Amino acid sequence: MKRISFNLLASLMAIGAAGLIAGPAAAQNSIKIGLVMPMTGVLGQVGKQAVAGARLYMQQHGDTVASRKIELIVRDDGSIPDNAKRQAQELITNANVAILGAGLTPSALAMAPLATESRTPTVVMVSGTSIVTERSPYFVRTSWTHAQQASVLAGWAARSGSKRVTIISSDWAPGHEAAGVFTANFTQAGGEIVEALKVPLVNPDFAPFLQRARDGAPDTLFVFVPAPQAAVLSKQFVERGLDKSGIRLIGPGDITDDEELPGMSDAMIGTVTAGFYSPNHPTALNRDYLAAFRKANPQMAPNFISVSAYDGMHLIYEALAKTGGNTDGGAVIAAMKGMKWESPRGPMAIDPVTRDVVHNIYIRRVERIDGTLTNREFETFVAVADPTKIAKKQ
Repeated sequence: MKRISFNLLASLMAIGAAGLIAGPAAAQNSIKIGLVMPMTGVLGQVGKQAVAGARLYMQQHGDTVASRKIELIVRDDGSIPDNAKRQAQELITNANVAILGAGLTPSALAMAPLATESRTPTVVMVSGTSIVTERSPYFVRTSWTHAQQASVLAGWAARSGSKRVTIISSDWAPGHEAAGVFTANFTQAGGEIVEALKVPLVNPDFAPFLQRARDGAPDTLFVFVPAPQAAVLSKQFVERGLDKSGIRLIGPGDITDDEELPGMSDAMIGTVTAGFYSPNHPTALNRDYLAAFRKANPQMAPNFISVSAYDGMHLIYEALAKTGGNTDGGAVIAAMKGMKWESPRGPMAIDPVTRDVVHNIYIRRVERIDGTLTNREFETFVAVADPTKIAKKQ
């Protein structure tokens, strides 16, 4: 065997050493963002919408910010909080994720202590329960709060002739909040709550609750259920004859979710909801967003979940641009506070004190437009902050 010359050996060693240095350096130069979403389970479609919105933003704006490559890692929590906690822990400790994206309320609450302990900025892209952002100083929300929608709708209902309201809501934190805020605001405006009925979250049968609501003879029915259950609700609403009873159906935007609405019957025409986004929102930015989303996801209709995650990625990108790619938790959160931008949903901002979303809430009515059922906005409440946090300041 020929001897390897000293100079050649030295050169090979130098190349190898350079490779060892370059490998970790290249890895450290990337910024990993981990989304913990319910891709399966009872609310699996919610996670699929969120991930589609996040990926669309990256497709449109590239995978580099402040000269650092962005990597998106998606983990399925199966709609189970303990899974979300475990997935978040693995992403932080093993995958070296710098920023997290949180989904459903129970999962976000399970992730909160981890975000605080590790100082990991976490963008809440789905949960609408007010208390979530209070559970960690490293939580920032781009979704919505149920209190925003319910408070606006309660005031509108009272001014629009509703006197006696029955409430049907899912028996979990978001449902409790929506029902509670609606009740407080509606009764303060002089209205009466006939009855508040709680429906099981898993495998719900709305029929007996709808019948009980009808028997109470309210003039208005306020309903809150997760968006994937809206089609079942509408079907049973018609089967129980409530569409012909003269009872007005109202609720947050979830009950006329834009992904489910085209498959519902004309009985939903006239249903009034309070929401922060609809594909029918009349701006050029939204039309461009819709076209891009439908091209990237032909099997899916864009809705309020997808736009919340889309805006979540926008917030992350802009914060990293402001920090020059610095992923320190305190620096990223500071950059996010007070940020304002124009979204497909309209103007929005992050409250610098509460770290919660501030955006328009639209009163919408279901109409058939160009042959398709859709939510048409007819009244706008500008720059609505979370009312439960406003009340705590007073």
